[in-house]
Amino acid sequence: MNLIPKSFFFDDDFENFFLTTKGRNEMRCDIYEKDDIYHIEIDVPGFDKENINIEIKDGYLTVKAERRTEEKEESKNYIRRERSYGEYSRTFNLGDADEEKIDAKFEGGTLLITVPKKDESLTKKTIEIK
Repeated sequence: MNLIPKSFFFDDDFENFFLTTKGRNEMRCDIYEKDDIYHIEIDVPGFDKENINIEIKDGYLTVKAERRTEEKEESKNYIRRERSYGEYSRTFNLGDADEEKIDAKFEGGTLLITVPKKDESLTKKTIEIK
């Protein structure tokens, strides 16, 4: 399984190579493997689970979170506005994952995704020589 984020290596710009996300709409994550299961922990503080979408398409797992701008209130005289709004996303290549058994839960501002590996005996194929 290749859970390295899509476009991590040579086609990235200098800033992304050093894993900075300043000015970019990316979510930080940790990925580890334990007991033949990949675990992805993504920080999404300030989001409700209703605003987070997980999609699998063409062997890629994409996580999107969206935060809409608050309506401007004329009665507020902002001194500073630092909270960001918009769509944030992260995409991972699933490789040898069992897409049917992927699970996710959201707690304390962290999205926890478990990605079981496929049974190797099911993915292994022997080609008969003729």
